[in-house]
Amino acid sequence: MSGASGEEFSVVVLASDLGVDARSLLTPSERRHASAGDDEVWHDCPSHLGDEDFSDLDALQAFRVEGADRSGCRILRIVGKFFPAQIISGERLRRYVFHKIQSELPEGPFCVVYMHSTVQSGDNNPGMSVLRWIYQDLPPDFKERLRVVYFLHPGLRSRLAIATFGRFFLSGGLYWKIKYVSRLQYLWEDIKKGEVEIPEFVQRHDEVLEHRPLTDYGIEPDPLHLTEVPSLGYSLGRYEDKWSSRDYY
Repeated sequence: MSGASGEEFSVVVLASDLGVDARSLLTPSERRHASAGDDEVWHDCPSHLGDEDFSDLDALQAFRVEGADRSGCRILRIVGKFFPAQIISGERLRRYVFHKIQSELPEGPFCVVYMHSTVQSGDNNPGMSVLRWIYQDLPPDFKERLRVVYFLHPGLRSRLAIATFGRFFLSGGLYWKIKYVSRLQYLWEDIKKGEVEIPEFVQRHDEVLEHRPLTDYGIEPDPLHLTEVPSLGYSLGRYEDKWSSRDYY
């Protein structure tokens, strides 16, 4: 095609539905810049996670890798009471979980022992939606290697929440991996004693439930206030507006 100046030039038109990589039309420097942007996909495990300082979260001891269950799966112990949900953003929690698995559980099957004992919905529970978000963003290899989630001391409200909302808020893969464990004595059927450290307050809570079993179901009063507070709707949606934007650090 000829322009007004008499110089010739060409125009390349690409249909939007063709599988052509437009970067082939860029200069080498522009191509390198575009390729650098490809590494910033948020739902992949970032390569720079090893450089981020998670010492403050490690100090909480809320997430710790210990021992193995009777099937040989390494244990990721999570103590809900130790997690300050009000001050740790969902995005940073996601990066920390990825970091923990990548650095301490790089291969082989693993399981989660989640201790729900004395968890307060407003203080320690980030909500079901963030769990769904984190699990969905796990690389397929991580999901496959996670074999079971032992849910210790679930309580009536947790059971009802997962039973009624779990199928919608949790992906099917995670939903069917949850195994409720109402007492420590039942946990020892799957995990040998000594393989995972049980905090003292969890043991005391277990003793209360053993002597006052109806406390589990909200029928018998809890004089020591060791069970979760009734705030189901609040815990499911407390950070929903933040999770949808995913723009926090």
